[in-house]
Amino acid sequence: MFSRTCEYGIKVMVYLWQRDYSTTPWAGVQEIADEIESPVSFTAKVLQQLTKQGLLNSVRGPHGGFARISNKTITLADIVKAIDGEKIMKDCVLGFRECSSEQPCPVHHKFVGVKDYLKEVLTTTEMDELTELLREGKVVLKQ
Repeated sequence: MFSRTCEYGIKVMVYLWQRDYSTTPWAGVQEIADEIESPVSFTAKVLQQLTKQGLLNSVRGPHGGFARISNKTITLADIVKAIDGEKIMKDCVLGFRECSSEQPCPVHHKFVGVKDYLKEVLTTTEMDELTELLREGKVVLKQ
């Protein structure tokens, strides 16, 4: 459903949101990559993209790294938009430039409700909710 980059972006954000910052204020690329089981170079690119879009803080240097932005509500929609854009929520599932109720593609009527529901889930699911499930052991971040 999401691009591989977006999948890892969501994992990065969940990891950084649940991380204990009292011991070390910044998480390095290697640490994050290890925790989400992702190649380091790929993780670095994902982190750069999330930082550029204003979803993470970063500091360069030997004691730098990445951290969540405190007091900022981040939703799954924010992450998806930052990495994949709004294509999954807006574009025609068959790739038509023009697809609407007035000029539908062959499957338009089957996917309107699905896309509306997906958009609702993405815009209402916050990082705090996902990290709480992780802390409670109800979900896993890696297998």
